[in-house]
Amino acid sequence: MTTINLISKINASKQIVFDVSRNIDIHQQSASPSKEKAIAGITSGLINLNETVTWCGKHFGFYITHKSRITAMNFYDYFVDEMEKGKFKFFKHEHFFEEENGFTIMKDKLQYETPFGIFGKLFDVLLLKKHLTNFLLERNKILKAVSEKYV
Repeated sequence: MTTINLISKINASKQIVFDVSRNIDIHQQSASPSKEKAIAGITSGLINLNETVTWCGKHFGFYITHKSRITAMNFYDYFVDEMEKGKFKFFKHEHFFEEENGFTIMKDKLQYETPFGIFGKLFDVLLLKKHLTNFLLERNKILKAVSEKYV
């Protein structure tokens, strides 16, 4: 199992950052390098508890679909999306939001497991972990920019 932990400091209220973080349209904007689009389930606006979204995007030269469900949500503090169908053996992305000195501290905890045994682990070490980290960093950069426009 691989875990990626990221922390972003955003000059906006956690209510704004929370809603921007679960906005499908803003996610599509942040994922534009991979041409990621919401193709089923909630395809625009805010996603909520027990709702699903299916993404299709180009990663490593292939179009890949990934269906996630929001499995937990505590408004303005926390939400979780987990893969229901996709290429991973396991995929869970936890989003945490805390206010500190007028800023929102947004924390991402992404845990996943690759299929294909040792070949999947090798692919993860050589390419996938860096790819997913960069994907999240780009996403968080856009979330920060959009959130801070509301201040």
